[in-house]
Amino acid sequence: MDYFSIGLNIFCLMAQGIMHVSFCASLTGKERKAYHFAIYIFIFCILDWIANKFSFPWVIVIGIELFILYGVNRFILGNRPSTSWAAAILANYISQFSFGLINSVEAVIFPHVTTPLLLYTMVIAATAVSLVINVACYTIVIKSISPEEIGHLTNMGCLLFPVLFFFTAELYIMQTSYTKIYYDVPSSALLLEHTALLFLQALGLGALLCTLYAYRHLYRNLQTIAEMQSLSQAAQAQKIYIAEAQMRYEHTKAFRHDIKNHLSVLSALLNNNKLEESKAYLQKLETVSTTLSFPCQTGNPVVDILLGEKIKMAKADGIAVEVSLLLPNPCRIDDFDLCVIFANALDNAIHACQSIEGVRSIRISGERQGDFYMLAFENTCSDNPLPPEGTGLSNIKAVTEKYHGAMLTEKIERRFSLSVLLNISIHLESTSIQRP
Repeated sequence: MDYFSIGLNIFCLMAQGIMHVSFCASLTGKERKAYHFAIYIFIFCILDWIANKFSFPWVIVIGIELFILYGVNRFILGNRPSTSWAAAILANYISQFSFGLINSVEAVIFPHVTTPLLLYTMVIAATAVSLVINVACYTIVIKSISPEEIGHLTNMGCLLFPVLFFFTAELYIMQTSYTKIYYDVPSSALLLEHTALLFLQALGLGALLCTLYAYRHLYRNLQTIAEMQSLSQAAQAQKIYIAEAQMRYEHTKAFRHDIKNHLSVLSALLNNNKLEESKAYLQKLETVSTTLSFPCQTGNPVVDILLGEKIKMAKADGIAVEVSLLLPNPCRIDDFDLCVIFANALDNAIHACQSIEGVRSIRISGERQGDFYMLAFENTCSDNPLPPEGTGLSNIKAVTEKYHGAMLTEKIERRFSLSVLLNISIHLESTSIQRP
């Protein structure tokens, strides 16, 4: 091997090492550091040296390379096993096909080049084109699938079958066609064979992009279905809250209607010195009034019912809850929208508190600020980074946009806060206009 070949091989190894680590880190949403590249390139070069020295078969080299890249993903970048395998397979898949495309062209053209300078120039150009195709394919894949989507591989495992098929075909091509020495083979037959190989490898890259495109749409469709089911369940629960609030309102109205009769009965008992009967009657009245009262008085019976249920759930897990809240009257915020905000915010807060030990608390407050009303939810949480925005926060954000407001989340050490700002001026104005 001459110095040109050695230099070009080292350059290709370093370029591929940098691209592999960059691609895997970007695909899985991990931070890239200099030592990640250094470790992988060093191991990559050692593998290439051993493979050349002992003439390892191409399939074994690719297999070892996959395991090395898996190890980098799993133990250095800190990805899950399934995510690490997917990133390693995709990185190697694209590399092999990118260089395979150009190899097909080289196999046809290079045997006819006799000038060394022209041959070296064409080799450098072919290598540059291979790297450009590699980078372009990596970029397309990274833009086609998010780190969250690559982490959910339940369905992607089935979709990777066509990828594995073409990957196996590529290994066979590299092991047979490009290592075969041709004697007395017509140039037309050689051109036809390598044109077919070129088409097959282009088809392999196309299959990858189509697979990822299909997976992305499948994942998002499943995610949409899950969100719709979640919304349906939330809507059903909120209808129950609203129905219960209306029932309590009717019972309270009936109790207030009968209160004069109750007072008359109590007065008659006291006038007849029937103290024991008076105490028993008062206890019955207290029991009835307790069933009609709410743990929290926010000014909205639907929210009062919802808060009562969520506070009961929190206290059952030993979570302290503090409520300092009085909703504006009138504000004309739809009861369903209020349920969406409070139900999702409190479900998230309770879940966060359940995942930690020690002191756990939730605080709910509200304050009017001019034409806006600010709701604040604070709760204890773990030291882990915030997960991606889920369905609950997305639903709250949709409500804030409906009322021309905003949503803000913040995490400071072991304390998470959610602020929901709602513009109530439009609804107040419409109420004032309707007054006679």
